[in-house]
Amino acid sequence: MTKVDFYLLGTDADSRERVACRLAEKAWRLGNRVYLLTPDKPAALELDDLLWTFSQGSFVPHAVHVNDNDAEAHPVLIGHNEPPAALHDVLISLAPEVPAWFSRFTRIAELVGADEDDKVRGRERFRYYRERGYPLETHNL
Repeated sequence: MTKVDFYLLGTDADSRERVACRLAEKAWRLGNRVYLLTPDKPAALELDDLLWTFSQGSFVPHAVHVNDNDAEAHPVLIGHNEPPAALHDVLISLAPEVPAWFSRFTRIAELVGADEDDKVRGRERFRYYRERGYPLETHNL
């Protein structure tokens, strides 16, 4: 069953995008294939740029998802729609709602920012998973 981790960012924490980069790097180094879900294409492109610069000396092999062949060539993909079927290890979500295809992933990282709108949407996602019986864990950053 899919395990869902919620990362609650405090007001002094890194941005959701920087935390997503750190989580993607950690998951990739542990041998996982990762999909970073963004709300839209501009956000995907911004996250693509950030993955090159978020940490000096760090390298995360990644690409923006264009077609299903991307999963074979890149262990970390960024996109705003459904990922290739071959990806099922880790989903890092920056999206405002739970994607319909989430359950094919072994682990999900839901990032919740400190602003009130983000908290409200995060609570809705938490409730969604809880009502369906998914194991949940919360991490305060």
